[in-house]
Amino acid sequence: MALRSPDGRQPARLLAGQRRGAHGVTLSESDGVRYLHFGSVWVQGAMRLARPFALELEYQQQMMALGLLQPAPRQILQLGLGAAALTKFCWRWLPSAQITTVELSEDVVRTARRVFKLPADDQRLRVVVGDARRFVEATRARFDWVQVDVYDAAARGPVYDDVRFYRACRRVLCARGGAAFNLFGRSFERSVAAIAAAFDDRVLLLPECDGGNRVALAFLDSRSQLNYRSLRARADQLLRDWRLPAHAWLAGLYAENGL
Repeated sequence: MALRSPDGRQPARLLAGQRRGAHGVTLSESDGVRYLHFGSVWVQGAMRLARPFALELEYQQQMMALGLLQPAPRQILQLGLGAAALTKFCWRWLPSAQITTVELSEDVVRTARRVFKLPADDQRLRVVVGDARRFVEATRARFDWVQVDVYDAAARGPVYDDVRFYRACRRVLCARGGAAFNLFGRSFERSVAAIAAAFDDRVLLLPECDGGNRVALAFLDSRSQLNYRSLRARADQLLRDWRLPAHAWLAGLYAENGL
């Protein structure tokens, strides 16, 4: 997930009794927010203790901008779990959706369930311990949404960042589906070019977040179907349902992409 804490520094207090796991998992807390790290200053996830099912980080909120394009997903695929913020939010606020989350590290999954309130698997939620690339290349399932947030401790760029991977993400989408990619690091321009190549230039960027992240939305439908009036109506609905800044997403999409 790969962004610093809001003040640019690693939160100071390591949780009592916390030890580094097999993938360098460490935890800290600051001002009522619990942070996940992979043994470095980079924040890999966060949860406000008073609102465990809310989206604390701006880029995670922007990943939900898929709701402007496809507001009623039935099948959601998430690549990368982190502190389980997106998984929990979708599980809570999209009760008609089935969510599949793929995470490489068993230690991350255990940590998410132990201290970030990730629910146990049920009829709507399935957490798969496995490799994101292998999963999208092998699965025959199709999804309305694909949310991709795959980073390691170095956070120099996405772990998988090539046209082949992004084409695999496209392949698992339903006909009217869309994908959201969290982009961070020096590889941003290369990442956008690879996504555009995989999705035939059907890519929209959101404004840069406070932490330096950029979210790219990619989809299969033509951009000509992006009607401002209908998108504004969807933004109204998402603001009511999710209490997220959907109108800011819409304004940002138009400003950043010349729509």
